[in-house]
Amino acid sequence: MKKGIAIVVSLAFAAGFGFAQPSSRAVETVVVDDFDNVGAQDYHVPGKGFQAGERLNWTWNVQASAFVDDENGFPKLEYFDGQPNSLRLLTGASEKTPKVLGVEIAYKRKGENWFEIYPEVDGKPFEIPCKGTVTQIDFWVWGANYLYFIDLLVRDADGRVYTLPAGNLAFNGWKNIIVSVPSYLKQRSRLRTGPRTMSFVGFRIRTDPNEFVDDFDIFIDQLKYTTNTLSNVFDGYELQGVEFGGSDNGSAASSSNVSQDGR
Repeated sequence: MKKGIAIVVSLAFAAGFGFAQPSSRAVETVVVDDFDNVGAQDYHVPGKGFQAGERLNWTWNVQASAFVDDENGFPKLEYFDGQPNSLRLLTGASEKTPKVLGVEIAYKRKGENWFEIYPEVDGKPFEIPCKGTVTQIDFWVWGANYLYFIDLLVRDADGRVYTLPAGNLAFNGWKNIIVSVPSYLKQRSRLRTGPRTMSFVGFRIRTDPNEFVDDFDIFIDQLKYTTNTLSNVFDGYELQGVEFGGSDNGSAASSSNVSQDGR
């Protein structure tokens, strides 16, 4: 009888412990930028600032390889009114006019040319921190039916930049591209310094060496990712990154004062 009771209690404890843990299937879709609010994305910062409700905003810029036709002002980056028809059906009527990000570029000669579209803050490159454990990144891109290739650049939690191939742009019009984030890419660091999560660095577009490069347009819309936002939450999560010696740390500050008095 006692053995039976012990088994029941053990099972009950195990079940309770299981329900107390964060769900490994807490899937959430996070919109990084819909390009409708230029410089006002209102994006929550994960980690330390995220607890305080800190938000980020950025603009976009573009840089290109050596043989870009900069004498004629390329590359050119602008926002245009519009959106893919599929998004129009999903979002419905809205007070704001939807916009897309566009880049026009030309090179002086064929070859292994490239250009990168990246976020920046105060005129400096900025990497957008991701929340939780990201499983895929997707976005809409307008192709001009040129054999160019588009990649995503991300930085893992150890500081290494990875290139995630996203296919080619040999099609006309809008296309939704979904890129899986490989499991070997480290998205969480146990170190107190350096990056805390994976971050989005930017887009890289590469020309095929034999493709025409005299004039090319690309448009991007609705950049987002799918993530498990609870994957890194644990018992005591709110204590990571606290500032020691602060006046608002409550009992921590009191304990510090006691130790200084030697009691």
